[in-house]
This record gives sequence, structure tokens and C-alpha cells, in this order.
Amino acid sequence: MRDGVRIILVVPCFNEEHRFLSDEFLTLARQPGYSLVLVDDGSSDQTKAVLERVAARSEGLIEVLALEKNRGKAEAVRLGLLRALERGPEVVGYIDADLATPVEEIIRLVGELFSRNAAAVLGSRVALLGHAIDRHAIRHYSGRVFATLASLILNLPVYDTQCGAKIFRASPSLRGALERRFISRWAFDVELIGRLLSGSPPVSPRDLYEVPLLKWTDIPGSKVRPSHLVRVAVDLASIARELYPKTRA
Repeated sequence: MRDGVRIILVVPCFNEEHRFLSDEFLTLARQPGYSLVLVDDGSSDQTKAVLERVAARSEGLIEVLALEKNRGKAEAVRLGLLRALERGPEVVGYIDADLATPVEEIIRLVGELFSRNAAAVLGSRVALLGHAIDRHAIRHYSGRVFATLASLILNLPVYDTQCGAKIFRASPSLRGALERRFISRWAFDVELIGRLLSGSPPVSPRDLYEVPLLKWTDIPGSKVRPSHLVRVAVDLASIARELYPKTRA
């Protein structure tokens, strides 16, 4: 890690050859104190080569972690965060490869974490007046159902667990939450929050902040499909049993 790096952000990538915005990620990596870990999740196209080219242009600010086979977004994020934590930063996080949450918003979320002295800051896609949240209606309403279930499982008034922009204070609680694989490939965000809340030491709900994004754009080419909702519902039930084992039959 280069001297002065305090923030390391993880970007999980799977078959992003034609969508990866190299210049934008270089802009992010060149912010004072920033570095990136780009995780190629066993892509079958030229994603790895694209990531390696942008890393070569970054003067050591970007690292590529290449997984030999596809292991799913949850594992790509987990392994990327563990790699980032090995370098001793103050803050880590993960963001989506399509930059649906734009660079300026990611920087703002990091600033919110420092200004609030928070354990974690979650970007939230709330359609408010004066905010530019461009989200397809089907994904929005299915997301509301998911968010309601997630909120009940976590016993936390969280609006949007699935926004792909989350920033964390590097801590023993976070390391402990990442020690074992996640149950779900898609609902791992809920699982991670739950592990933080129930970990050792536990993170207080008062130290988690949800920050409405000023801008978010639904980028074509998402890997998530409506058909995944059934699988995700099953995963949520499994997550609930993991977090609250006394409820198991």
C-alpha cells in the first residue's frame, strides 16, 4: 500500500469487459488517500485484461485480485475486503463495477463516515425531490418487498440494504464478520449488517448510518433478475436462522 492511503474500496467484477469505466475508476483511485482493489470473479470474457490495464496506469493505486473461477458477488466482495484489510487502512468499502453510484457520490459517502464517526455508511436509493434516482419501477417495487423483509430480520429501520455502495470503518468487528463465507450470493449485504450487529464486539445500530444518494442510475446489464427473488427469499430465511439460531426448529 502506498504511503498516505487511508481508504481502500473493493470493486467486484464479473464479465464487465464492455461496461467497465476505466477512466472513472482511475479518477476515484487518484483521490487523496484512496486506493482500489478490483476483483475479477472468474470472468469468461476479457475483464481481467481490462482490469490489469487500468491497474498498470494507476501508479500502484489499483490492485487486481483475480479469482480462478466464478464464486459469486458475495465471495468476491468478502475476499476483496479481506485483502484490503490486510493493508491496514482506516476505511474500506465496496462499490458496483457499473458505477450506478457515481464517483462524486462515493466520495461523499466516505466523507459522511468520517464526519459522523460512524462504523458504517450505507448508500440509499430514496427518490426524494431534488435527487436524481433513476430506477426501473419493477426493481424498485420488488426492492421494497425485499427491504421490508430485511428490516424485519435485522430489527433495524433500514430502507435500502441492497444499494451497491457501502463504506465501513476498519475494525475487529468487520474482520470477524468476514471470517466465513456468506450464505447468499445476492443477499449478503443483509448478512453482513446482521453479523456486525451480532458480532464480537457488536456494532451498535446507532453507529450505522443510511445516507440518501443525490444521484443513482439504473445501468443496463445487471446480473440480478426478477427470477432471483425466490432464491433470495430462501436465502433471507437462512440468514435469519444464522443470526438467530434459537429460532431454528
